[in-house]
Amino acid sequence: MIKIYKVGDYLVYKRDVCKVESIKEHGFKDLTYYVLEPINNSSLKIEIPTNTNNIRDLITKKELEKVINQIPNIDIIKNDNKLIENEYRNLINSGSYLDLIKIIKTTYLRNKKREDSKKKISDKDKLYFDKAEKYLYSEFSIALGKTYEETKEYVVNKVKLIDN
Repeated sequence: MIKIYKVGDYLVYKRDVCKVESIKEHGFKDLTYYVLEPINNSSLKIEIPTNTNNIRDLITKKELEKVINQIPNIDIIKNDNKLIENEYRNLINSGSYLDLIKIIKTTYLRNKKREDSKKKISDKDKLYFDKAEKYLYSEFSIALGKTYEETKEYVVNKVKLIDN
């Protein structure tokens, strides 16, 4: 069953968090469309049919807390450099919060190790770290009612408490 969203609701379209700006009806095809505004790009407007399978609800605060509690137990990717980008791509495309966290943990630790060795951080690690953080924290920030930066700080502090 397809959920009906109202103007002002937030949803996830593909991987981007969007706000429903308006709902339009196109009579010649008897179709109803959502006009969406991605929260990370207010100049973009996306029109999609209301019956598409590419939208889902935002994570709830309760679900979010369960995900945060799992963070210390999420393993990093154990893969060599030549194959790791394929792994990152598969994890990004999975749509799973735990997979995004796996990317963030892996890339963070790989880059920290490189920095500690006085080496330049990997461009592909930085790219996937940034993408994973954007997808994860954009959605979490709406669910928590916090800014992007406040959300990052909130998650990091919660994980520190869990680890202690």
